[in-house]
Amino acid sequence: MRAAGFSVKVTEVDDTTAARKRLGLPDRFGSCHTATVAGYVLEGHVPAAEVKRLLAQRPKALGLAVPGMPPSAPGMDVPGRKDPYDVLLISADGQSRVFAAYPK
Repeated sequence: MRAAGFSVKVTEVDDTTAARKRLGLPDRFGSCHTATVAGYVLEGHVPAAEVKRLLAQRPKALGLAVPGMPPSAPGMDVPGRKDPYDVLLISADGQSRVFAAYPK
């Protein structure tokens, strides 16, 4: 995220479940990293390009999530793997829809 121009402040916690709950993100979208940007929640290995698109479009939503830890997501890069995964847009009522599908 820093390489993409975002200012990053890291706060390590033993359990991200409490952070997700405090932010209103249902556990089913859980992953390994929970963040906030401009009032949105980000969960998992969300590509920086999709965060930028989220901030440009400003949809009414809770945020973005990449549940689990897909081997081809940013920061998980496994050489030779291009496993498909979705970036989900999560609404305030806990519903989701595909915001972006990878590989594009």
